Order: sequence, then C-alpha cells, then structure tokens
Amino acid sequence: QVQLVESGGGLVQPGGSLRLSCVASGSIVSIRAMGWYRQAPGKERELVARCTSGGCTNYANSVKGRFTISRDNAKNTVYLQMNSLKPEDTAVYYCNAEGIYRNGSVYRNFVSWGQGTQVTVSS
Repeated sequence: QVQLVESGGGLVQPGGSLRLSCVASGSIVSIRAMGWYRQAPGKERELVARCTSGGCTNYANSVKGRFTISRDNAKNTVYLQMNSLKPEDTAVYYCNAEGIYRNGSVYRNFVSWGQGTQVTVSS
C-alpha cells in the first residue's frame, strides 16, 4: 500500500506561520491528487487545500490568501505553508493522497491518509 507521513505541526501564536510536509512512500506508480484536510474538536473533517492534475488551486474559503499548498512530484511530497494563523485554524491536519500503486504485477487504485499532525494557534 501507500503510506503518508506528516510533519511540521506545533503550537504557534496568532499571526504566526507554520509549514506542514507530507511524504508518500510505497510502491507508487502515480499520484493523481494530494491535499490537506483538518478536523477540529467536535467538528467534521474538512478540506483545506488540494493539488490535482489541474494544479494546486483548490482552497477552502477560510484559508484563501493565507495558506499556500505546493507539491513536489519528484519527491511525492506535498507542503502546506500556513501564514497569518488564527485560533480557529486549530485542528488536527491530515494529509490525503489518491493514485495508483503496484501490488506485485497488478496495478491498483489507492486512497491513503496520514496519521495527522496537531496545529494549535494560541497566545
């Protein structure tokens, strides 16, 4: 299968910045999409930003102008630069990837999630 490992979360003051990274590993043939979701306590998981074959242009309205997603296809890595952080950005951030992996001689679709990384914005 395909594993995703996130890093870069932590505690930051309002107005501060953090950069999240997510690396995909395994018998990856291709990745169609990679992105970030978040889940705050008592709330449903929501899309933050996503890169597809069409580009990295899909953002939640609440983060537009503050967050930037980017992708390094050669490294199977996606980044999330978060600036001007607000207390309401506090959540567990999850990396997601979809694509094709090789299982022996068979190619299969995959949808994988990372374990999540905590982002806390507080003074």
